[in-house]
Amino acid sequence: MTTELMKIIAQENLEAHIEKELQEEVRKELVNPLQVWITSASVPACYSLIPILVSGEVFGMHTEMSINLFDKEQAEEDLHLLMTETRNLVAPLLRSVSVCTRVEEAFRQAHVIIILDDSADREVYTLEGCIRSRLPLCRLFGHLIEKNAHDSVRVIVGGKTFVNLKTVLLMRYAPNVAHNIIAVALGVEGQAKAMLARKLKTAPSSIKNVIVWGNISGNNYIDLRKARVYRYESAIWGPPNYSRPVLSLIFDREWVNGQFVATLKKLTETGKQFGSILAAHSIATTLKYWYQGSPPGEIVSLGVLSEGQFGIPEGIVFSMPVKFENGTWVVLTDLKDIEISNQMMTRMTSDLIQEKLVALGDLISFQPYQSETDLDERDEKTTLPTTYTNQENQRVSDDSEGKTMEEQ
Repeated sequence: MTTELMKIIAQENLEAHIEKELQEEVRKELVNPLQVWITSASVPACYSLIPILVSGEVFGMHTEMSINLFDKEQAEEDLHLLMTETRNLVAPLLRSVSVCTRVEEAFRQAHVIIILDDSADREVYTLEGCIRSRLPLCRLFGHLIEKNAHDSVRVIVGGKTFVNLKTVLLMRYAPNVAHNIIAVALGVEGQAKAMLARKLKTAPSSIKNVIVWGNISGNNYIDLRKARVYRYESAIWGPPNYSRPVLSLIFDREWVNGQFVATLKKLTETGKQFGSILAAHSIATTLKYWYQGSPPGEIVSLGVLSEGQFGIPEGIVFSMPVKFENGTWVVLTDLKDIEISNQMMTRMTSDLIQEKLVALGDLISFQPYQSETDLDERDEKTTLPTTYTNQENQRVSDDSEGKTMEEQ
């Protein structure tokens, strides 16, 4: 037998072996569909989320799934209606839909757990009460995840209230899977991109690399220093991959420092315009990136546990720039020129640290961060909202290549 013939036979054997392994993986998926659990499944965001999940866009066109709708007993009728509607989709990738209201059965063999905002938070009258009210449910969910979920479970926390806090509490009570618990920041990122696109008269999808730092549902900083716009109609044209810095195209610095910051601050405080469609799309897109990878070279904002990157204190969940690849995420610590001032870091981390301490009972009173400007202008008391922020103005300064955003 010639050497050439032996090489051909070896190659054929290798290809046959690879094909057999692929078939085995497909067979396993068919036998054991992906178990997706959705908490507070009676909220509107779930209705918008399910069609995206079963489309194949998120987990892949060959991944079958079973969807488990979990909520309180009071929501059981709504859950059954949602189950019927989901079955009526006749989605090829949907193996089954089930309803669960029994706490002890929650997250059985879950591969994916999606934490939505609670459908009926009990009434509280103080900010400390709002914070402490998150602990019991997160502690319960953490224990159930440790007890019932699959070893490889991925947990994604969405919503518009105390997102960072809920994520860090889940990590505390589900320590064995803490590395696979993340918080969705793409909703806030999407709101910023939409505002920039309206200003530039382009499509929001053309805006890339907007970074959300800090508290997703509170005191954060929308960083435009790496933001770029693609397919922008102007005198300068280029190929599809050609882009230009966003800040070089917005000549109205007063708008960036004033209306842009103030509008995003108001949206964060009130949760307005963060409806079910945006919440569902943000969760689905983050899951898609987690399973299939984020676009090459693109920066994604994600709430993850700090290990001291960028000078952020350890032990808090903080939104920062990442990329997804090979089924996981990587913090982009090698980005240049994104240093954060000490004052800005204090502003973003102070509330997050206090939230955690108040929730765990290590701190009695919460004192929201206030700058000297805030203190000078504080003339009247206001009712504390469910979410809050004391975000200071961010100022764009022109230097060399020109464009950084700083605190006022």
